[in-house]
Amino acid sequence: MKSQFATMRALTWILICSVGFVSGGATCARREPVMALPPPPPVLGATPALVDVVAAVNRTSAIRELSSNSATVDVLSMPALPKLSATLALRKEREFRLRASLPIVMGSGLDMGSNDALFWFEVPEGMGRTLYFAHHEQYRQQLQRAILPVDPTWVMGSLGLTQLDAANVVQGPVMRPDGKLELRSTVPMPSGTYQQVCYVDAQKGHVTDQFLYSPSGATIAESHAWNHQYYVDQQCSLPHNVKLILNPASGPPLELQIDVGTYAVNQILSGDPNLFVIPQGANNVVDLTTIGPVSGTIVTPASYRSAGSQSENLGPMPYRGLVEPPSP
Repeated sequence: MKSQFATMRALTWILICSVGFVSGGATCARREPVMALPPPPPVLGATPALVDVVAAVNRTSAIRELSSNSATVDVLSMPALPKLSATLALRKEREFRLRASLPIVMGSGLDMGSNDALFWFEVPEGMGRTLYFAHHEQYRQQLQRAILPVDPTWVMGSLGLTQLDAANVVQGPVMRPDGKLELRSTVPMPSGTYQQVCYVDAQKGHVTDQFLYSPSGATIAESHAWNHQYYVDQQCSLPHNVKLILNPASGPPLELQIDVGTYAVNQILSGDPNLFVIPQGANNVVDLTTIGPVSGTIVTPASYRSAGSQSENLGPMPYRGLVEPPSP
């Protein structure tokens, strides 16, 4: 029982920390967002072609770095947890670093980050510290059974940095009843073919909602973004409010809201030369690829399903922009 409790506590930490790939650090202080940017201008016509929508969405390719010292995270699925102030530093494609302090009731000294090779979360555990880590490619190989339901880079994209590949779009753009455009794409992964559905503002060309489906058809993650602000120098917009829902293989969904006051675009607010280097000195070190999703059991590589054995079918979920015909 004690071991199972420790595992579930670690899962809670890891799920909360996963938003750090887009939201930064945490303390118990609150910060009011301050923003004085123009709203996004219209960029799409009345009936845009796929190439036009993809080009509008992909304008955020001009953003290579993001930093903020004025973000907050509200864990909506854990109402007893106070809203947390946050800072972030990220650089495409995978570099990220967070150093933070948490409220005294939960410990202190949260450290999380990523570089081209691996990602990590270092968290307080009892009187010591535990470092959870995984190599990106090894983690992607077992994503369907992983303790986190998505690769953290997908969470980064939910902040407005999603890029679409027209070659992977299998349906759309379709005009939805709410006036948004909908596109459905395939996402090839080592564990099978995932699907991503995006809603795009039909005039301003930015992504407002995303849904990610596993090869079996389960909704494993979704994001909803609003309050987009226009960055004139980059000629694109970013959302300053994002709601995330993650559905792990075991346990209840995690629901969070991220609010960002101001961004430093294409600038890292740190002079640390080791900003994206994994920390040393933790009491315990755990490879996330050895943790099973059900009860924290340790699994061996021989028990993994190979990527080649995964189904490549698109799965049973309906296209969200279409009305399904009634069953006969």
